[in-house]
Amino acid sequence: MLYLAKLASLAALVPAALACNAYTGGVPTATSTKTNSKVIEVAAGTVYDGGWARYDRGSGACSEQAEGGDADAVFLLRSGATLRNAIIGKNQAEGVHCDGPCNLEFVWFEDVCEDAITVKNDKAGQETWIVGGGAYHASDKVVQHNGCGTVNIINFYVEDYGKLYRSCGNCSSQCKRNVYIEGVIAKDGGVLAGINSNYGDTATIKNCCYDTDHACQMYTGCSNGCEPAKAGYCSG
Repeated sequence: MLYLAKLASLAALVPAALACNAYTGGVPTATSTKTNSKVIEVAAGTVYDGGWARYDRGSGACSEQAEGGDADAVFLLRSGATLRNAIIGKNQAEGVHCDGPCNLEFVWFEDVCEDAITVKNDKAGQETWIVGGGAYHASDKVVQHNGCGTVNIINFYVEDYGKLYRSCGNCSSQCKRNVYIEGVIAKDGGVLAGINSNYGDTATIKNCCYDTDHACQMYTGCSNGCEPAKAGYCSG
């Protein structure tokens, strides 16, 4: 069921009452900057603590909306891996890729390039958790979901964005996907969730604060690179 908590201006929100618990103080100050020539791979089931450093791939790494792969990411998390306490700088193209379900705890994106977070190869019944943190300047998507599990986005802050979450609209292999969004604060953007109604996707949005007219957009998904059509707004 979709729970909508909409107010005209974020300045009028009362997080304690509505449980919009995302941190609104901006990107934390980086302790250092670490520029890497290749992706940092985090092994399955392990934890990488970034120590509040800024991680990037060097000047010119962003190609705006050009699609990239795992090799273009700053971090590649294998199944069950956790990344925490990290800042992804603007000099990067693909942010964080998850090969299977993963966990992001207090990860911030200064300036999203193509996508901030891509989740793929997760299976039905598996869950990804994105807790705390936030993202700025995502002209399209913050979270791209290509797998078949559930993505949970909790107490996340997003500003100047197109979509917080998008279930893949035209992957070559399609499936039902689920997203649960709670405690999010979203400012100056589009929908919180874009889902494919024809594949049975579900979106639960609870105790969130945003300044857009609609929290959830439905699409008619397709496969093999076609363009998914909008199919109205979610209700509930």
